Amino acid sequence: MMLCVLTVFTAPAALDFGMELLAKVKAKYGGDGVSRVLEWQTFIESVRPLTEKEKLKKVNDFFNQQIEFVDDIELWGMLDYWATPIELLAQGAGDCEDYSIAKYFTLRELGVPDKKMRITYVKAIELNQAHMVLTYFDTPRSIPVVLDNLIPAIKQATKRRDLLPVYSFNGSGLWLAKTRGSGKRVGGSSRLQKWGGLKDRMLSNNL
Repeated sequence: MMLCVLTVFTAPAALDFGMELLAKVKAKYGGDGVSRVLEWQTFIESVRPLTEKEKLKKVNDFFNQQIEFVDDIELWGMLDYWATPIELLAQGAGDCEDYSIAKYFTLRELGVPDKKMRITYVKAIELNQAHMVLTYFDTPRSIPVVLDNLIPAIKQATKRRDLLPVYSFNGSGLWLAKTRGSGKRVGGSSRLQKWGGLKDRMLSNNL
């Protein structure tokens, strides 16, 4: 995944469920796409009153159960495409990056601080392939837990011996990972080209 310098962008892109967006979704993905996006909106509102721990489980379950895993080449005709949450829901399908990104932005919308979460690029050892998950730190020194589309349970990173971390990022930073730890910060997440492009699409509602 290529790194390049982009304009620094640290604030989360706000989720937009306006009529203009829904019209775009319907035109491109049809009525089923609109229904899935509205279901997501209803889900978000139902989860708002819950505790942070409960939100993690609900969001992890929602995407793992609602979204079909499909490789980028089959879904988008590209080897590596990072979909926005709207694109993911409208399609009803995506790959590991898309699950992780959608969980991240949904939890941000639900008030979980950016500093507690990182989208983490790993090697799935048993599958012998690149993979992406969302990790959550209850405190800066705590062992993170892993939200993953491969398994339904949220487990501590120390229990996921099948995953080898490579790097992680969130809205403000980029870290080179050390084994199941917080890693070394190497700059802003604006260095990730696909991350910057995804956020630009979210801000412009460019589906």
